[in-house]
Amino acid sequence: MDAELESLKQQVEYLQQQLQKQEKMASLGLLSAGIAHEIQNPLNFVINFSKMSGKLLEDLQDLVDDCAEKLGEEDAADMKDISADLQENLSKIQEHGERAISIIRGILLQSRGKAGEKLPTDIGQLVHEYVWLSYHAMRANDKSFNITIREEIQENMPKVMVIPQDLSRAVLNVMNNACYTVKERADLEGESYTPTIDVKVSLNRGGADDAELRIDIADNGMGMTPEIKEKIFENFFTTKPAGQGTGLGMCITYDVITKNHNGKLLVETEPKVGTTFTFIIPVKIVK
Repeated sequence: MDAELESLKQQVEYLQQQLQKQEKMASLGLLSAGIAHEIQNPLNFVINFSKMSGKLLEDLQDLVDDCAEKLGEEDAADMKDISADLQENLSKIQEHGERAISIIRGILLQSRGKAGEKLPTDIGQLVHEYVWLSYHAMRANDKSFNITIREEIQENMPKVMVIPQDLSRAVLNVMNNACYTVKERADLEGESYTPTIDVKVSLNRGGADDAELRIDIADNGMGMTPEIKEKIFENFFTTKPAGQGTGLGMCITYDVITKNHNGKLLVETEPKVGTTFTFIIPVKIVK
């Protein structure tokens, strides 16, 4: 009886700690949204001025072409090469600026959404961003960490109605576990092993507005025994060392997919082969 009471006491203390963390995360979310909004304005200037500079460069090249005889063949060729390099640089500035804008819009979209509110969402972009967010977070803690990520995202997918802040959390939880398990196997097997994570996103249309969204995240990590597989969605269950896992990530993910989105969460795993998590979610297509 005393042991049960002590166990319950520890769980209550743990839940209190988690609530405090959630409060901090909520504050951090508001702060992130504010920062994202402020960054978006200068980024818009960067993109717009790069476009304007590109057009001015085209006009300059036309003038160089008109004055080619006066400049001489060699000088005209040098000017053309320099213009081409500048045009390429401006294209890269615009490309990466627009990518940064898309990330910021995703942050703002999620911060504005109410709890449980479904919003039109670019699933391909959401999954891509959170897959790489997980990878870079792992890299920030361990510079030697390196894996192969292979993405297969269906092209020209329409936006669909999901709860973006919930679905992104589910992708992040599964991806974090995938990164952890391939790193664990890499530490054991060394250079003979190539840590790999495969991510697939597809949309199968049903009726006029109905469709089925499928997201697969597969790793070639340590895999799980049947005994562990049965417990992974239980509260506070974790195979990670103390301090590295809360035991809540997969429970939250299960609720996000099955309860919040009325979907299915499937798991295929085999020890020393790997694990595949599959989200199957009924969605409405945004026209």
